[in-house]
Amino acid sequence: QVQLVESGGGLVQPGGSLRLSCAASGGIFSINDMGWYRQAPGKQRELVATITSGGSTDYADSVKGRFTISRDNAKNAVYLQMNSLKPDDTAVYYCNAKARTIAGTHEDCWGQGTQVTVSS
Repeated sequence: QVQLVESGGGLVQPGGSLRLSCAASGGIFSINDMGWYRQAPGKQRELVATITSGGSTDYADSVKGRFTISRDNAKNAVYLQMNSLKPDDTAVYYCNAKARTIAGTHEDCWGQGTQVTVSS
């Protein structure tokens, strides 16, 4: 079973930066799209950024120009560099990966979430 482990969340002041990391493991043959989503209290989970295996990216309008998604295919890892953070960015951030396993199945995988709090 594919597992995703996230790290890098924390408390940061407005205007600060954080870098989130997510590594996938467990019977992986290949990973197609990877991405980051977030869920603030009382709100639905929303897309933050995605990246294809070829490196094409897509961002939510609210983070364009401030966040950068990247991946390391050799490590089955995805990263989110977050700059110029705002209080509205406060949320639990989830890593997502659409993986094909060595058993031939396709899995839509989620990490456990990492808290990002932007506050002075």
